[in-house]
Amino acid sequence: MPDHSGMDHTVAPTGADPLCKVYGFNMVPEEPESQGTLVMEQASRIRLSTRQIEGRETWGKKIDFLLSVIGFCVDLGNVWRFPYMCYKNGGGAFLIPYCVMLIFGGIPLFYLELALGQYNQSGAITVWDKVCPIFKGIGYAMVLVAFFVDWYYNVIISYALYYFFASFTRQVPWSVCDHDYNTKYCFEPSNGPEYYANVTYTDESGNEITEIVNKTVSATTEYYERGVLQMHHSEGLGNLGSIVWPLLLSLLAVYVICYFSLWKGIKQSGKVVWFTATFPYVVLFCLLIRGVTLPGSAEGIAFYLKPNVTKLGEAQVWVDAATQVYFSLGPGFGVLLAFSSYNQFNNNIQRDAMLTSIINCATSFLSGFVVFSVLGYMSLRNDIPIEKVATEGPGLVFVTYPEALATMPGTSIWSILFFLMLVTLGLDSSFGGTEAILTALSDEFRLVKTNRKLVLLLLFLFYMLVGLAFTSQGGTYLVFLFDNFAAQYAILTAVFFEAIAVSWFYGLTIPTERISDNIAEMIGSRPAFFWRICWLFLCPIMIVVILIFGLMNFENLELDGYPYPDWSMALGWLISCTSISFIPLMAIYKFLNTPGTAMERIIHNLKTPQQWPEGTELENGMNGMVLGNKPVTDV
Repeated sequence: MPDHSGMDHTVAPTGADPLCKVYGFNMVPEEPESQGTLVMEQASRIRLSTRQIEGRETWGKKIDFLLSVIGFCVDLGNVWRFPYMCYKNGGGAFLIPYCVMLIFGGIPLFYLELALGQYNQSGAITVWDKVCPIFKGIGYAMVLVAFFVDWYYNVIISYALYYFFASFTRQVPWSVCDHDYNTKYCFEPSNGPEYYANVTYTDESGNEITEIVNKTVSATTEYYERGVLQMHHSEGLGNLGSIVWPLLLSLLAVYVICYFSLWKGIKQSGKVVWFTATFPYVVLFCLLIRGVTLPGSAEGIAFYLKPNVTKLGEAQVWVDAATQVYFSLGPGFGVLLAFSSYNQFNNNIQRDAMLTSIINCATSFLSGFVVFSVLGYMSLRNDIPIEKVATEGPGLVFVTYPEALATMPGTSIWSILFFLMLVTLGLDSSFGGTEAILTALSDEFRLVKTNRKLVLLLLFLFYMLVGLAFTSQGGTYLVFLFDNFAAQYAILTAVFFEAIAVSWFYGLTIPTERISDNIAEMIGSRPAFFWRICWLFLCPIMIVVILIFGLMNFENLELDGYPYPDWSMALGWLISCTSISFIPLMAIYKFLNTPGTAMERIIHNLKTPQQWPEGTELENGMNGMVLGNKPVTDV
């Protein structure tokens, strides 16, 4: 079996200590009583350690950590964004830039953040006190991004929960046009669009009017926009309208689930993800089997995968691939730092980073088959070109896919499974964002740590208060605004500075040397040259390119023909800049509160303090085995 540890495996001479044969130490003890001392000397060279911060909670099982990370990374975006991005950017050819960006950008940053959290056993804020204090604002930026994202992301989960409960009927409500909110242009999915149809309706004066119209608006569209969101009662951000009470109750249910999943810490949430992280895969495979048996599914999958290599020459395709990778894996939210900080010190974080990131990206690819097999079916059924059917975002999971389900036998069962899958996909990511906030604040402020349940309750009560606006009749305009501004630019900026700080300034030594030493101390081998090059150059350059292209191609938002006013654009940029501003503000604060000359202040805040002070440094060990002073061969 090939060995990748990087250790010397020279066969130990006869008479060597048995432990030396395992680890390849080339030594023969002169005296039996000196074996323990010699083994300790060799152990210190490997520098594997069993140290752990006293009293810090750890995962109940290794699988709890893996499922939590997978659950956080595999979210709604894997289902509603990646398939669309793939077909839009060259089909199967898009996998080339996607894999390149994944290998040289996504996984290295994913690995870096997991390693940073595990070694320092601290959340997103406190970790910078141990790494490079002048960059502590990065931690606050991460926490604020997670905070702002929670405002709207949980609202989207509430949409899915609303649909889930609405599915418990013999006839799902989005399959018919007999509701009060339906218009004369509504068609039922089972019948398809109708052209030149006679429609009789009663006007506001009570007169019956017959018209010839084209029924081209699906009942699922009207159910989502007029029945659930009630957008037609709002004029936009200037007049949000009244609260949609069923949505507010659904949002309350989401927060109740989140509270009782998180209130006791990661040992509790680690058990919940056994269901929420695995159930979506059961449903995805069921939907895939059902989808490929539908007429037209082959054409849909072919449309999804058909390579258009000419797209590879477009810079935007590569930027889209990088953007998809970074936002799918999720570095910069503070979640990876939080989750890995609860690991055992010797956990093989490199293996975990590779495994979880590959599973996440494979899930995105699988979702494309699930989605486009059904889109091919809808294209054939409604006699519409598939490019007219293909969409992304909430429109895919709340309009297009439910419309397809409404035409299948067993509509209610398939709808229940589908929307429960969406709920679990969303909850996992919500758990991660909230845990990132709690861990960061708990490590920084003792009062939060000793009152976790109360802080969590107050946090969710505040979210519910904010949710009043997001669940109003114009709330979807707010959701769209925050979705475009809360994370996109702030996360990329935070990750850029994170990569620069850890690679170039951490320890004020040879670039990437300190983080490499940390990883060697945890797993017994230093990261390969490939990882260090990515951290030093490739990852920061990719992020800068994404930011530049994003800003160059930025356009004012528009949703369903509603142009966002200038003041709302200013609000969006204010949200982004609020998070980003903590990076320079904390650096200035550190500088002003440090005695000495200007250069002494800068050097002091760039230096890495002693990360493991006396009292937390335990005995050195090998692969979790503590080495005492007596010979290891003693029984």
